[in-house]
Amino acid sequence: MKQRSLFDVISPIMTGPSSSHTAGAVRLGLLARNIYKETPKKIIFRLYNSFAQTGKGHGTDKGLLAGLFGYSVDSEKIKNIFNEPSLKNINYTYEYLQNMDRHPNAVDFVLEGRINMTISGNSVGAGNVEITKIDSFTTKISGEYNTIILFYKDKPGMISRVSTIIQKENINIASLDCDRNARGQTASMCICVDGQIPPKVISEIEKIEDVYFVRSIKKLED
Repeated sequence: MKQRSLFDVISPIMTGPSSSHTAGAVRLGLLARNIYKETPKKIIFRLYNSFAQTGKGHGTDKGLLAGLFGYSVDSEKIKNIFNEPSLKNINYTYEYLQNMDRHPNAVDFVLEGRINMTISGNSVGAGNVEITKIDSFTTKISGEYNTIILFYKDKPGMISRVSTIIQKENINIASLDCDRNARGQTASMCICVDGQIPPKVISEIEKIEDVYFVRSIKKLED
């Protein structure tokens, strides 16, 4: 029988010395990858506060890059990710910033390509993470649930139409959060669900008039 250490019990199995700075960074990258769903032409990683101060020593920079390109928390390739042949032609840079209004372990993924997007998140401890913003919209994505995120024109009936599509497939909604810039302008909806999200649900939501952007985000593996 394999012996397990206390560290295995309280933290994720991972490559790197810190659950917040290494495992959390990889998990943030994986969520950003699932949200963006394309290969960006240019990436800027903006690390804040503790992430910026000690991130290099703890492998935060490596973890963010590895997660964004689909490497798991326990991948041995994270240690040498900067030398990974498949990433040689990727245009990425790091910025190290201080902003006391941000979480101690905060990061922005500034992604440029066919679409431009900024995804902001925090590593909140023991490998747990949260995506707090996509562009200017507040989100609540922890990776603990399969999640649907959409942007749409704010108007009456949108929440009902989307939730009806989900419930018709007998999918239970765990939580639903909305945000908007102003009445009648672009709004966001973040829906965490129990169980799987069939492709049919996403395609039906995409057909709704004035829905601009839809993503199905898979829960992170433990």
